[in-house]
Amino acid sequence: MRILKLSFLISLLSFLNSEAQDIQLFEQFNGRFDYTAIGNTLNPFENNLFFGFCNPEESSSAELNLPEETEIIAAYLYWAGSGEGDTNVTLNGTSIEADDVYNVNFVENPFSTLTYFSCYAEITDFIISEGNINYEFSDLDISEVLDSNPRYCENRTNFAGWSIYVIYQDDNLPLNQINLYQGLQIINSTDQEINITIDNLNVIDNEGAKIGFLAWEGDNALNFGESLAINGTILSNPPLNLANNVFNGTNTFTNSNTFYNADLDVYDIQDNIEIGDTSATITMTTGELNDNGLIVADLIIINNIITVLNSQLPDATISLSEANLDCGDERIEINYTVFNVNSTDTLPENTPIAFYINDQLVGQSTTLNDIPINGSESSSIEITLPNNIENNIEILAIVDDNGMGESLVIEIDENNNSNTVEIEILEAPPIQFLNGDLSCNQGFGSGVFNLTEILTEQIPTSAQFDFYESLADLENQEFEIVDPENYQSLSNTQTVYARVNNFPCYDSYQFELVVENCPPRIPQGFSPNDDGKNDWFNIQGLYNIFENHNLKIYNRYGTLIFEGNNDKRWEGKINRGLNGRGNLVPVGTYFYLLELNDPNYEPLFGWVYVNY
Repeated sequence: MRILKLSFLISLLSFLNSEAQDIQLFEQFNGRFDYTAIGNTLNPFENNLFFGFCNPEESSSAELNLPEETEIIAAYLYWAGSGEGDTNVTLNGTSIEADDVYNVNFVENPFSTLTYFSCYAEITDFIISEGNINYEFSDLDISEVLDSNPRYCENRTNFAGWSIYVIYQDDNLPLNQINLYQGLQIINSTDQEINITIDNLNVIDNEGAKIGFLAWEGDNALNFGESLAINGTILSNPPLNLANNVFNGTNTFTNSNTFYNADLDVYDIQDNIEIGDTSATITMTTGELNDNGLIVADLIIINNIITVLNSQLPDATISLSEANLDCGDERIEINYTVFNVNSTDTLPENTPIAFYINDQLVGQSTTLNDIPINGSESSSIEITLPNNIENNIEILAIVDDNGMGESLVIEIDENNNSNTVEIEILEAPPIQFLNGDLSCNQGFGSGVFNLTEILTEQIPTSAQFDFYESLADLENQEFEIVDPENYQSLSNTQTVYARVNNFPCYDSYQFELVVENCPPRIPQGFSPNDDGKNDWFNIQGLYNIFENHNLKIYNRYGTLIFEGNNDKRWEGKINRGLNGRGNLVPVGTYFYLLELNDPNYEPLFGWVYVNY
C-alpha cells in the first residue's frame, strides 16, 4: 500500500514545479581515456520500504581498483542528501571542502518545499597519492535538516550518499572522448524527461562505448516508466537494471542492488551508436499513467551523466598575442598560435585562418604543418589596416575559416575557434618644444650639458626616456645618446631630441643647447720652476675658448716683456724687448693686459706674482 500511496500522492502534485541547475557539460576529456566510479549509500535501507530510520549512517566505504599501468587524469568526489547542503565532509580522515553546491527544490504542495543538494570537489591529487585502497566517507551531517522538517522522513525522501569518479589514461585504450555532464535536476510527474545531445562526434569505432550516471532517491519498489535511452533506443542491463526500472538503488560497478536510494550505473552502448555517427541524444524518463489516467512517478534527482565514445577529431583553437604596431604605421604584425589540444586526431596542414576588422576580411593564412594531438604551431602575419578606421579596433582571428565564414575541418568543438585582440591605432605625435640650456665653452665652442636635468625639470616623468641627435634617430629609436648626464655638444647651437614613453605611444620633444664664453679665471701667481706644478700662467677658461685673445705682460717699469695668444702661453719667459729674450723673469710682480677680442667682454687688467 505504501507504494501506491506515494505514487498517487506524487501524481496529484503534477501541477507543481521544481528549481534546479540543469545537467550540462562540465568537463570533456579527449585521449586514451576511460573512467571508473566507486561510492556508497548512507541509507541503511530503502527509505520507501523501511520506516525504522530517518537519519542516515555516519559513514560508509568503497574500494577503488584501478587497472594496472594507468595514469589518473582527474577525480571528483560527489555527495548529496536532503536539505540545502553540508559543504565539508571527510574522506579517509582528510577534510574535503566543496568546490560548488547544487540545490533543487521539490514543491510538495503550495505550503511545503523540500530542498535537496549535491556537492562536488576536485580531488585528483588526493586520489593519486592514496591510490587503490578502501575509501571511507564520513561527516555528512543532515540531521538538523531532517529533525527540523519531518516531511523529509514522512514523505520517505530522506537520503544521503557519495561517489568518486576517476578519469584515467591507459595507452592500450583507443582514442576516446569522455563527456562529463553534471548539475542537479529533478525528473518526476511534473518534469518527466531530460534530453542531452552530444554534437561534433566522429565515431570511428563503437567498441567499448558506454554511458553512466549518478542519481539519487530512486526506489527499487517504484518503477513507473523509468528509462534510459540513447538515440531513441531504451537501454537495459538485466538482471540489475530492467528497461522500465532504471532508478532502483543499484551499483553496476559492484553488481549491487543495495545502493539504497541512489544509482551508480553504467551501460554498454556499442550496439546503440553507429560508426560514422556525428551526434548522440541521451534521454532519461520517469512517470506513467495509472488505471485512473493519472501520472504516477518516483522522485528522481539526476546528479551527473558520463559518456565514453571512440570519436577521433581535431579541435582547433587560436590565441593572439599583443600585436606590434608602431606609431603612425599602417602595417601591423600579428603573432598567433594555433592549438590542437583536447583532441583525438591531428589537425591537418593548410587549415585556413581568417582575420577580420569590423567584419571586413583583412588577412588570410593557413597552418603550415600537421598539428598533432596536444600540439601547437606559432606564426605571424602582417596586415595593412584599411582606410578610415577608428583609433581603437578589434582584430578577430578565426581558425578553420576560409574567409567566407565556412569551416573546412570537422572538429570536436566548432564554437572555440576564434580569438580577439584590441589594437589602438597610434598616430605619430607632434613634436613639442622645451626651453634649452646654456653651457660655458669647454673649448672650440663645445659645452657639457645634463640632458636629463633639462628634460625632467620641465617634464616630470617616471617613464623611460632617451635622447637623440636627430629626429630620424628618434623615430627609428637608434643611436641614442649613451651618457645624457654628461653630454658634450657637437656644435653651437645644437638641437637635441627627447623621446618619452607614453603607452601606447610616445611623446617627442626638442630643445637647443647654446655654448657661451664664460669669464676667464685669472690666477694671481705661478712658479715656472719645472716641478710640474703651477709652472705657467694658467688662465682658466681662456685657451681654445677665446681663441682670438691677446695677452701682454709688463714689468713694474711698464716695459712689455711678453706677448702671447691662443697658441702661445706665458711660462715666465721674456719674448719682447732688447734684453733677456728667452730668459725667466726675476721673482716679482708683473702686470697683464688680456684682450679677449670678444664683443661681450672689455680688456682685463691685473697683476700676477712670479716666484720660484
